[in-house]
Amino acid sequence: MLEITSVHNPRVKAAVRLRDRRYREKQGQILIDGARELLRAFEGGVKLLEVFTCDKLCDSAEGRRALAVALEQGAQIIHVTEPVFEKLAFGQRAEGVLAVAEMPLRKLADMQLPDNPLLAVLEGVEKPGNLGAVVRSADAAGIAAVIAADPVVDLYNPNAIRASLGAIFTVPVCADTAMAVLDWLRRRGIKIVAARVDASRVYTEIDYRHPTAVVLGSEARGLSRLWDSPDVTAVRLPMLGKVDSLNVSAAAAVIFYEARRQRDTVPP
Repeated sequence: MLEITSVHNPRVKAAVRLRDRRYREKQGQILIDGARELLRAFEGGVKLLEVFTCDKLCDSAEGRRALAVALEQGAQIIHVTEPVFEKLAFGQRAEGVLAVAEMPLRKLADMQLPDNPLLAVLEGVEKPGNLGAVVRSADAAGIAAVIAADPVVDLYNPNAIRASLGAIFTVPVCADTAMAVLDWLRRRGIKIVAARVDASRVYTEIDYRHPTAVVLGSEARGLSRLWDSPDVTAVRLPMLGKVDSLNVSAAAAVIFYEARRQRDTVPP
């Protein structure tokens, strides 16, 4: 075990730099802040490299369990002072445990699907909080995988990890170009349902009981014209108030649970 008391320590500086996407991708490492997120990363097979902990802040049972798991995995435990941990911690939350881990490398070509999969595809999503929130809903609704098509934000942005409550490590997640994703779905005979504000059909009118991918677009631009083809079924959510669309994570949750309802109550 090591102890660090200076915010200028090179290890601390290197960990802080992992908040930057380019540095994450260059190093092949990510920053995981929080006991719950660490435990789910471990459950998802992510390799923890070093764990920073502050004894005064890491006082929960979950935090202590995360440290024990990290030790079992062979990660180096580094004890730091409160000022050092405050520099390391992402945002205002400080649970007293934070890790540097290897970035999971998940490719679309390697994605293994269950029988009769229900998938989520997010095209061009720009906000990491929305990406994480969709993954969290996907986990809750039993979605088989989440695929980011032409993502603006990287999958392991600290905000995405936090918004997913760590589910981004346990739900199969990968990224590729939108064209590659569309071709991949077509080759597997997966029905494609695209959420569009101008669609003529309501989302409840569609049968989700067979292999299906629910496709949602970015917050600002919606879906690209790539998904405007005869083999893609467009659906909309009824908007009865003044606004014309929902946040992408809210829209995703609504459609996911309609698909779940159909699959749980009506035989295919």
